[in-house]
Amino acid sequence: MHFYDRVYETTMRIPCGRVTTYGAIADFLALGSARMVGWALNQSHQSGLEIPAHRVVNRKGELSGRHHFPGENVMQERLEAEGIVVVDNKVKDFEKLLWIPADHLL
Repeated sequence: MHFYDRVYETTMRIPCGRVTTYGAIADFLALGSARMVGWALNQSHQSGLEIPAHRVVNRKGELSGRHHFPGENVMQERLEAEGIVVVDNKVKDFEKLLWIPADHLL
C-alpha cells in the first residue's frame, strides 16, 4: 500500500468530534516524520476520497494546516460542526479530545 494511502486510511478512522496529530499518525505508521503526514494530507483532495484532514492538528493542538483548506476558516468550521471548540486557531480541551491511533487501531 502506498504511503499516502496508509495516511488516508488512518485519518479516515479518526472519530467525529476527536482530533489527532501529524506525529501520532507518523508514529502509528512507523514513518518517523510528522511532516510527511502533512504532505500527504495536503494532497488528500486529489484522492477522490472524503478524507477528514481537518481532524489532524499539530502537537500543540493548533490548526497549523488551516491554510491548505479552500477558504479562510474551513478547517475550524468543520471542527466546530463536530462539536469541537476552537479558540485562536487552537483546539480547546485538546488533551481531552486527542485520539491516538496506536491506542485504538492495533
